[in-house]
Amino acid sequence: MTARRLVHVPAGDGEDSDATAVLATDIEIADSTLSRARGLMFRSRLPEDAALVMEMGTGVFGNPSLQIVHMVFVRQPLDVVWLVDDEVRQVSRLQPWHGLGAARADRILELPAGAASGVRPGDWIVLEG
Repeated sequence: MTARRLVHVPAGDGEDSDATAVLATDIEIADSTLSRARGLMFRSRLPEDAALVMEMGTGVFGNPSLQIVHMVFVRQPLDVVWLVDDEVRQVSRLQPWHGLGAARADRILELPAGAASGVRPGDWIVLEG
């Protein structure tokens, strides 16, 4: 069985490039309305190699729309990445309890703060496995 992982491919680099990097290997998929609404609220911490992948719309690549992420009841800072068809549209570091971010997306990634420090709009993040 192949393990799931999130792989970052900087813009302009091929998938076989040395510039690719694994962002997370402990992947949780939030693909229901309830799991997306709950997100990472009420959790004491997110492990360093973990990520929550929120699938928006119908299926993996639903219709991109404005997606809002709030940090109410989230206890640690997060790096949040908004994607459209695996392309990074926005990256934000959100602070616990009062952070708020929004962007157009069909998939949202929530990672521990610092995990997406080299990720920029125009890059690609691929869920493998």
